[in-house]
Amino acid sequence: MEVRPQPKWPRGEVVSFRHHSEVLRENIWSDPAERDFNVYLPPGYSESGSPCVALWDFAAFTNAGPGHLNWKNQGENLPQRLDRLIGSGEMPPVVVPMPDCYSSLGGNQYVNSSAVGRYADYIVDELVPFLSNHVNVIDHRDGRGVFGKSSGGYGALVHAMYYPETWGGLASHAGDIGFEWVYRPDFPRTASVLSANEGNPYLFLERFWRNKYPGSADYFTLMTLAMAASYDPGNSPGSAIQLPFDLHTLELDMTRWNQWLSHDPLNLLDSHAEQLASLNMLYIDVGSRDQYNIQYGTRAFIRRLEKLGVGHHFEEFDGTHSGLDWRLDISLPKLAKALYKARGADDPVDK
Repeated sequence: MEVRPQPKWPRGEVVSFRHHSEVLRENIWSDPAERDFNVYLPPGYSESGSPCVALWDFAAFTNAGPGHLNWKNQGENLPQRLDRLIGSGEMPPVVVPMPDCYSSLGGNQYVNSSAVGRYADYIVDELVPFLSNHVNVIDHRDGRGVFGKSSGGYGALVHAMYYPETWGGLASHAGDIGFEWVYRPDFPRTASVLSANEGNPYLFLERFWRNKYPGSADYFTLMTLAMAASYDPGNSPGSAIQLPFDLHTLELDMTRWNQWLSHDPLNLLDSHAEQLASLNMLYIDVGSRDQYNIQYGTRAFIRRLEKLGVGHHFEEFDGTHSGLDWRLDISLPKLAKALYKARGADDPVDK
């Protein structure tokens, strides 16, 4: 008697490359420049067949590409989900690169920052051409998409704005939009934690990575420091992290805070609408009960997209910020099909 369903689909293969990055060398945290670069290849993949669409996977904060390969006691990891979507005919075969962009700040926002690392350059200038040289993928923006959740969704959205020559489509699941509502509510908690660490972010980080049982307040503090380093990096290692508020009064330093806001997709949209309008698929969704308040900024973003006449696919679903992997069943087939259509290409593998 089978009570726990077993996968019945042909299995793809995950190949692992060892890539040495020049742009991540000598980052201030001594994070590794040499990293594993895992790539999902669909069933029937061939080096000599028609090239595949590549959908790049941007992981959420506190996670990275290798984490999406983990075994799950219930549900699917990313390769298993791709096997099912492709094997069932819901989605054409795709290659899915899963870059490792983890940092000593718990992740990153997939942007260049002197206080985190040049992670945008790492992906766009190094890994994208590396993949094209080692895997049979369409080497053109119209055959290349990016997707992610939370920080990964933010990264997907801003990459499409900043690098339209690289990306032809995106899917953003609960991406960070509306910084006033997403980040500011965590400032009081961060101030309290840092005050208990002599007001020193670097002392906190040293203790965090040695703490066997960090609590939720520690993780929220880590996230605030990561955002500060991403959006408003200092000019030297000793001042890499600049907080936009006073630890004692929580008064905002408007110079610092405006630096954060300049990276908010809400404030980038008007000047990057043309880039988003050029996409073959602009997919955005968010849960109506997102505990980080991302639904509010997303609603404002969608309203502005409509006003600007930028084509998009938006869904607001009944859910929170947690357990969003099931949304990939909706976004990835749409993204893959749109990119194959844009290239006028047939599926590379007969189903």
